[in-house]
Amino acid sequence: MSLPRRGRGSRLAGCRVAGTSVPRATALSPQRAGRGAQSVSHAQRLTRRRHCSQQVPPEPEPQADFRSGKWLYERAGGDARDSRQALRAGMGSKHRTCGREHVVIPCASDNDSGSVDLQLSNIEDIKKRPSSIELTDSDISDFPGLLQDPLADSFTSLTHPGPLGEALVDRLIHSIEEGLRGDLKDEHAKLTFLRSLSSLSQSLPYDETTESFIHSHVDDIGRVLSVLVQEESLHSLFSPVRQEIFVLIAGLSYQDVHLLCGSEDRADLFSLITRSLITLPSTRTLTQLQEVMPNRPYSLESLYRQTFQAFSEMLQSLVVKDPHLENLDAIFKHMDPWLQSVVDHERERATASMAQVLKCLSRHLSLKLPLQFQRLGHLVAMMALLCGDPLKEVAEEAAEGTHHLLHITLRLKYITHDKKNHQGLKNALKKCRGLLELYSIKQFYNCPFKIAQVFEVFLNANELCQFVMTTLDGLNTQKHPCTQQSAGELLITLVKNAESRFEKVPEIMGVICARLSIISQPRVRQQIIHTVSLFISRPKYTDTVLSHLLCHPVPYDRHLAELWRNLQVELPSTTWILWRLLRKLQKYHNVPAREKMAYMAVAATNALYEVFVGNRLRAATFRLLPQLLMTLLVQVHHSIGLSMSDVAIPSGLYTGREMSSEVTPLCLALQATKTLLLRTLCWQEFYTIERNRGWSLLGGSDCHLQGVFLLANTLLERNHLLAHKVMYLLVPLLHRGNDKHQLTAAGFFVELLQSPVAKRLPGVYSMARLREWLHCGNDLFRILALRGLHNLVRHQEMQEDLSRLLPYIMDCLCEADKRIVLLAIQILLHVVKTMDPTTLASLMRTVFSLFGDARPDVHHFSMTLFGAAVKSVKCTDKKGVESQVLGSLVPLLLYSQDDTDTVAEESRRVLGICATFLKWKLPPEVYCKDPWCLRPTEVGTICRFFGKKCKGKINILAQTLMYSKDAKLPIRRTAVLFVGLFAKYMDRSELQSQGTGWIEDDLRILLHDPEPSLRMIASQALFQVQRTRTEPESEQTVCWLRKRMGCHPA
Repeated sequence: MSLPRRGRGSRLAGCRVAGTSVPRATALSPQRAGRGAQSVSHAQRLTRRRHCSQQVPPEPEPQADFRSGKWLYERAGGDARDSRQALRAGMGSKHRTCGREHVVIPCASDNDSGSVDLQLSNIEDIKKRPSSIELTDSDISDFPGLLQDPLADSFTSLTHPGPLGEALVDRLIHSIEEGLRGDLKDEHAKLTFLRSLSSLSQSLPYDETTESFIHSHVDDIGRVLSVLVQEESLHSLFSPVRQEIFVLIAGLSYQDVHLLCGSEDRADLFSLITRSLITLPSTRTLTQLQEVMPNRPYSLESLYRQTFQAFSEMLQSLVVKDPHLENLDAIFKHMDPWLQSVVDHERERATASMAQVLKCLSRHLSLKLPLQFQRLGHLVAMMALLCGDPLKEVAEEAAEGTHHLLHITLRLKYITHDKKNHQGLKNALKKCRGLLELYSIKQFYNCPFKIAQVFEVFLNANELCQFVMTTLDGLNTQKHPCTQQSAGELLITLVKNAESRFEKVPEIMGVICARLSIISQPRVRQQIIHTVSLFISRPKYTDTVLSHLLCHPVPYDRHLAELWRNLQVELPSTTWILWRLLRKLQKYHNVPAREKMAYMAVAATNALYEVFVGNRLRAATFRLLPQLLMTLLVQVHHSIGLSMSDVAIPSGLYTGREMSSEVTPLCLALQATKTLLLRTLCWQEFYTIERNRGWSLLGGSDCHLQGVFLLANTLLERNHLLAHKVMYLLVPLLHRGNDKHQLTAAGFFVELLQSPVAKRLPGVYSMARLREWLHCGNDLFRILALRGLHNLVRHQEMQEDLSRLLPYIMDCLCEADKRIVLLAIQILLHVVKTMDPTTLASLMRTVFSLFGDARPDVHHFSMTLFGAAVKSVKCTDKKGVESQVLGSLVPLLLYSQDDTDTVAEESRRVLGICATFLKWKLPPEVYCKDPWCLRPTEVGTICRFFGKKCKGKINILAQTLMYSKDAKLPIRRTAVLFVGLFAKYMDRSELQSQGTGWIEDDLRILLHDPEPSLRMIASQALFQVQRTRTEPESEQTVCWLRKRMGCHPA
């Protein structure tokens, strides 16, 4: 027993149905139905005009034509025939229907009087209400049509046919049940099933039985429709089954029965029917197929046109009553891949369908919160890209869709705007109006970047990100270069105007870097680079963009290198960007050295190199030259001896790319430093360093500081202004960073202390800092301290301050590191004249202990310092140091025979200074450079002189015997020879009191020396000592010695 019927009053009904074996109805346009006249909606007319051979006569209402740039005048009336009558006219008799009923199809209205006309003549000034800050509908009434009547009111005057009879309903249900059981074997059965469902759906508002049946079989109906679609050919169009499916779905959608939304199975059906229509062959192919098969019952071209129209109307039916925009979200989800299709006719169909959906939605918009459509930015970007499509038809359809999308956006933002920020929406509307005033409608929709300008004011941060991501996806279109060009224009326009309202900037940068390699057009590449430049110049995004750009393999490939080299940044921002990049590198110099170098430090170094090569940040490079130079020198120090295996490379960074063994952190740092000098016009400095092997010194583990000294001295000589800037920069940096950072900075700093400008530095920054380093446990810092003091002592004004550090400097003379000793000697040579007698005497004792040092340089300069000290003794203080001078005579005399020429020469020179101090006139033989063993007569003269001048000769012999144990053979030989010859000038009283046993014992030991010449001289010296002890006069000694040595008198 069937359920009782019930009336529901006037209600929006309808879908278009085709003839079946049961009575069926003809569809009417919703607004015409109210007047009892049939009509075709404006959306239908536009679709037919593009996809059908029918010509729609013009109407008097003006329309913005996105196809020809003219105003169209379309007649308010229209053809009253059903859109499928032409199709059925071509069918055979067996395919025709017997009767019809009339139902209403709510589609877009016939005229555009309710649409938002964007002509300047229709845009009024935004109302200003100083008395109230509340934003109401009237505040945005400047955009006509934005505020429309609720959807229900649009159809309240529509009349609908009465309910179907009970018998007819039962027959339809029976027919449908047979179809649901799978008895649809041929085309006629399929059409009967579909048309029965369409007819039955008309009774949904009036009949509980119909309502119960359809709602209980929704899933079954969807399953059968899915099967029917899959059975249709994907390569052609042979029957109106697809069309009837679309009509059925549209009709049920108008009755709030949705077969395409609400579950995963329904979404699959939506995807399936979309693919089945979009992927049909082009109309040209269908026409050719018709010619091959002329006996088909349908005109394939007409069948396609009407099937496409039904598909479009089906999509529109989903958004007529879509207050939360969830159906729009579903439609866009399924149309999105087809809007990006590389096949022209697929992209055209998808664009035309989307344009009609947007137009219908803009006519019947009745929004309610919450809104489910969260991809506005993606949709706007997609339509804007399509406006620049190379295919004219696609661009025209997209222009119309964008026209209506702007209306939707205005209303959507009005509904969702923050009620506490009314002024924000007012300002956005005002800006939108101002932009639209600049362009005509044709110009506006033909220029994607102008679309971006207008929509940008309404998009929030998330939507802006969607817009950018979608635009970047447009760069993948290599088949159509103009699409890449449109994407570039959109991107740069949006970033320029949106300023700092973006989120997910790292993701945007990631996509940009990935797309660089596929952008073939130079202009588009420059636009993309300009986009990155805009992001990086915003302080809010600078660090984020830099961090992402640095996370790429080094050395950078040619695409990323091109980006770094061509950054287009306004002058005020150049210093900020370069400074932030520099800070990225400095950050890793301020932490203790780790087992592996941070990859970001290497990447930042390479980035600086690329920026210097591009020379786009030239002004900032000159301004930050001191900081850049010092930071790169510190990076060189950190990179010494490292390979890329010593760098903490992020996992996956070099996936698919081989790491070159020739690339090292050191080579990257050196090339950046070289390029910096060249780009800042330091040509002479560059070649001076190169000529003196400075780059090798900088990269050496043991000579890095020497390279730093060379560079600092070169700057002082060639570019003193830059050197002074570096010196002042280094003052606050000397205690920052890790040891390598401090060492490099200190090395440069102490070398710059040679400059007269150093005198202006406060003592806390110069002398106090050096004193601190002088007490440091690190020998390198002590060396730098002494080097700095050596440079400061050249300034007369600094010597008084230096005198306080003399005890510490003199202590350095006893260090094992010869560099420390030599630097201390150099400093003391400058201040020795200013020393007081006590300090001077202490210095002479300390320096005397360095005579004979195994380090030739120390030996040499210790004698130099001793001579300088002797010369510095004042007349009144001579008595206090006379004994020290006398005690230095024999060592100096012996070292005049050293095998190191510089030491021997310095010994003779200092010996002369001592003789002058003692007011002695040395015999000329003292200054003879020949070995003593070859000229014993001259040696005898020297011994005679010292025998006469010196008292306490026994002490002289004792002192000389000490040198008989010297490590150097010439010194041992000279000492033994001197003992033998000097012995005859000994006083007998001294010999008797002291004895000669201890002398003879030392000489006997030397008789076993491995050196024959020393054994011979020791033997004769022993004989002479013994003879002197027994015979006071030994006049024959010299002659005898000459005979033993095989020499003859000259």
